[in-house]
Amino acid sequence: MARYTGPKSKIARKFNEPILGPSKALQRKNYPPGQHGKGRKRKQSEYAVQLSEKQKAKYIYGVLERQFASTFQKAARKGGITGENLLKLLEARLDNTVYRLGIAPTRRAARQLVVHKHIVVNGDVVNIPSYSLRAGDVIAVREKSKSLEAITQSLQLRGGTRRFNWLEWDNASMVGKFVSYPDRDQIPEKIEVQLIVELYSK
Repeated sequence: MARYTGPKSKIARKFNEPILGPSKALQRKNYPPGQHGKGRKRKQSEYAVQLSEKQKAKYIYGVLERQFASTFQKAARKGGITGENLLKLLEARLDNTVYRLGIAPTRRAARQLVVHKHIVVNGDVVNIPSYSLRAGDVIAVREKSKSLEAITQSLQLRGGTRRFNWLEWDNASMVGKFVSYPDRDQIPEKIEVQLIVELYSK
């Protein structure tokens, strides 16, 4: 699956969740898209349910199939619970962290900021959205990018409050810190990771 660039409302209706951001379509049409969306809902097979959950996670984090599979393999090699490891690694992506810090309003926008070299990690410009952060890494807005309207507006909407326990942020200096990997109960996304683990275990 290539990175999705189509209508957000279509994906929101597909999973019945605003996974790409707020969507008014769910209020008007709370059924799947397509000509059969209003029809009787067929019971999905176990495989279909597992595949749907994986696709949902990929849409949320904006990750391609090969990247997602590679991340899962890393999660499986780590000690502990594979599903939780998977979410931790996805949360540690640079683009996701830029979004979580409030530097960008969406993960898509965060990806663009990273690609266009507006973000530095430990003092060095990093333009790889999938860059994996480690505990203690310092993420900041590049000096010449601090007046960028897209960034200042996003930070104003954020309000300067600390929203996630595993991250620190200084609004005045536009510098943040990836303190540690988050625990599963700290991650707000509704993803049934066990279904994804079962899918890859087939």
